[in-house]
Amino acid sequence: MGLSIERIEILLLIAAVVAMLARRLHVPYSVGLVFAGIALALLPFSPNIALTKQLVFTAFLPPLIFEAAFQLRWRELRKDLPVILTLATVGVVLSAAATAIGMHYLAQWTWISAIVFGVLIAATDPVSVIATFKDLKVPGRVRLLVEAESLFNDATAAVAFTIALILASGQGIGVIGISKTLVIMIAGSIVCGAVVAAVALLLTGATDDHLVEITFTTVAAFGSFLLAEHFHLSGVLATLTAGLIIGNVGHLAIAAETREAVEGFWEYAAFVANSLIFLLIGMRLANQDYELMLLPALIAIVIVTLGRALAIYPLSLLFARSKLRIKSQHQHVLFWGGLRGALALALALGLPPDMQGREAIITVAFAVVAFSIFVQGLTIKPLLRRLGELPDQKT
Repeated sequence: MGLSIERIEILLLIAAVVAMLARRLHVPYSVGLVFAGIALALLPFSPNIALTKQLVFTAFLPPLIFEAAFQLRWRELRKDLPVILTLATVGVVLSAAATAIGMHYLAQWTWISAIVFGVLIAATDPVSVIATFKDLKVPGRVRLLVEAESLFNDATAAVAFTIALILASGQGIGVIGISKTLVIMIAGSIVCGAVVAAVALLLTGATDDHLVEITFTTVAAFGSFLLAEHFHLSGVLATLTAGLIIGNVGHLAIAAETREAVEGFWEYAAFVANSLIFLLIGMRLANQDYELMLLPALIAIVIVTLGRALAIYPLSLLFARSKLRIKSQHQHVLFWGGLRGALALALALGLPPDMQGREAIITVAFAVVAFSIFVQGLTIKPLLRRLGELPDQKT
């Protein structure tokens, strides 16, 4: 059953109360929302709302990715771009490969199921990561690295997931075919995002009405995503591109006095999307049957965690003797702060109904996300404080 106005109002009321309680109890807002979703699902009058790939992709991801990209400053991003791109590409591949190999040999999954699961769970989820780090008000370079990497590796995972599904469908595709698909998807997605952003900025420059400017940025966020998806490209990468362009070039079209209104709107839009998505994740977690998948789930949690370590620590050594050196404290934060969430679940729920091992992949993906949100989400703040990344915050 979908979201109606009444259900949205109820969920937003719950989210607002949870936000107040989470702040008082010093619990990450996202974790509090998932707990609330679980509690809500156990009530006899719980609303029946299905968490689907279509809902996540068309309603939640575009505003969340656009807002995060809109806030990134190219001047800061450019300095660490080699680090971010390395972690978001090579890191995702290493993590996915380690997970796939582990699930095949330890959980006895077929190679196809193991590869698909490895790819969809490899990328850290920008929804979870950015929500948590914003809530904790993490300062400095470490926040830039973690948030930017989660955005970029999200796009990498979306592209890799498409290729994994092609392999799972049994279509013959060699190295040349994979390379061609990669180039088309990456270039095409970036072009979609850039074209939509350019049109939005052109129209925005013709007005000084902040409401109209907000409308154009909204069209850019959803339009870039939907345009790319229409051509079977990466909506995530397209919206990321549009957000970066408008956020960094927008000052040429968006007046300084109205930019604050635009930023305020997107901050609220991200709050609403985050609230709904984490509540729905909690409700789905409560209704998921883990009994038959307990051992594969435990194996997956361990392997995914080790895969994340493989994606961070060895690659960080590549920059150890350069100006881009990643401090050991920041490496630990990148490792443990790599949360999984809505993206992995959306990809899993969007698997073809007739795919072998689909239900196992979905159940294990939910288990990994649950571990990520509850264990990593609840311990990231103590870790940040222990590493000296939250020196001025009070508990």
